[in-house]
Amino acid sequence: MEKMKVYLKIHRRYEIETIACCDEELLNETFKEGNLTIEISDQFFGGTLLSIEEAIEILETASYFNIVGDNIISRAIDHNIVPKEGVRSINGVPMAMKMMF
Repeated sequence: MEKMKVYLKIHRRYEIETIACCDEELLNETFKEGNLTIEISDQFFGGTLLSIEEAIEILETASYFNIVGDNIISRAIDHNIVPKEGVRSINGVPMAMKMMF
């Protein structure tokens, strides 16, 4: 079985780390539905290409993240990182965010 890969980038601002993670094949794609658009830009998501298992380990301890794609979302749900109810789809592409206040 081919190992699934995802791009993961850590953005640091002050004391806060935000993890951006997307399925490998979605990088540089844009999806629109009605007035909603998600741009999976290299600038925001294009970090290191990792195995999905490595990405899950990082996401498990993240306070803030933005994840996009069937593979990373389904694995995040399996690991109780994000609830199914927290997933939104834009033109069939699932995405989820986590923010701590």
